[in-house]
Amino acid sequence: MAFRARVLTLYPEMFPGHLGFSLAGKAMERGQWSLDPVQIRDFATDRHRTVDDTPAGGGAGMVLKADVLARAIDSAGEDDLRPRLLMSPRGRPLTQQRVRELAAGDGVIIVCGRFEGVDQRVIEARRLEEVSIGDYVLSGGEPAALVLLDAIIRILPGVMGNDLSGLHESFEGGLLEHPHYTRPQEWEGREIPSVLTSGNHGAIEKWRREQAVRLTEERRPDLLEKAKRDKNG
Repeated sequence: MAFRARVLTLYPEMFPGHLGFSLAGKAMERGQWSLDPVQIRDFATDRHRTVDDTPAGGGAGMVLKADVLARAIDSAGEDDLRPRLLMSPRGRPLTQQRVRELAAGDGVIIVCGRFEGVDQRVIEARRLEEVSIGDYVLSGGEPAALVLLDAIIRILPGVMGNDLSGLHESFEGGLLEHPHYTRPQEWEGREIPSVLTSGNHGAIEKWRREQAVRLTEERRPDLLEKAKRDKNG
């Protein structure tokens, strides 16, 4: 069954964006995944198609209305069991493990927030899982949704030209990825490490593991600490 992505947004024209190109675009053409951008304004009931209102209690900005957004979410049907995700800077950080879990399912329903946020009642009533792609704030959830979908689609079966190419990438084994090299052998006085051209596959794998550990220690020691905690239970 093809992976089905439904995206609720005020700017459906932003999709599929870069996902219409390269491997993801070809996979869409082959029917390996599909994308259904839904205009939230279509579920407003007033003649101005109002989707937001001022925050209760005062404050700057506007808030997406619970009733309008709920109708947009419900339009997928009561029997649609796909995970419902809300792209939000206050959500749990997206991890490669969560990406793999989502990729193993039938698809996702993604809500792209705008303005100051979304009425908390619809988050609770429609069981939206808040997801963050980083500790920063965007102008809306659309770029974050594209990032999430990119991470998912590239690991769907048959999308990457070589499915094994994802096994040694950053975060797959709890470490950052090792350095890569290719021809020419020498460039601006810099040589490819001799172990990589030795033909000794055992030595190559050992070198790559050592380099991955070194880079992780230098740049993301938190990943090593997490791996230790997980190992110790």
